Amino acid sequence: MAWRKSPQPLIDLFGRVLPDDARIERRQMFGFPAAFVNGNLFAGLFEDSFMLRLAEADRDDLRAAHQAAPFEPMPGRPMREYMLIPGPVLADQPALKRWIDRSLAYAVALPAKKTKSRARKTEGAPAPRPAKRRRR
Repeated sequence: MAWRKSPQPLIDLFGRVLPDDARIERRQMFGFPAAFVNGNLFAGLFEDSFMLRLAEADRDDLRAAHQAAPFEPMPGRPMREYMLIPGPVLADQPALKRWIDRSLAYAVALPAKKTKSRARKTEGAPAPRPAKRRRR
């Protein structure tokens, strides 16, 4: 499935509104700008959408105040805890920064993700077992 690149103005906005906080790691996720804290994604772009990870009460507030929708990278497959940020909030940078602060606070309270080793250690590891032959 080919995804559309995020528009440059949205990428620029994302870069401007993220807090200047040493705990935040900015990196790409599926080719889109994303922000992580303690290994947990809390903000990111996907195509022409801006999404935030929010606590349940904050998701309810965002829905009630701005008719926000859950983030669904694929139709019918919403990502738990993630909401799309509606256009009026994106246009109001102070409001957007408040929502980002809520998202960051929620992500900081989550357990840190364990880092995964990309290279498998082979030194001292047992040799792989040969496949068993099936009897007929």
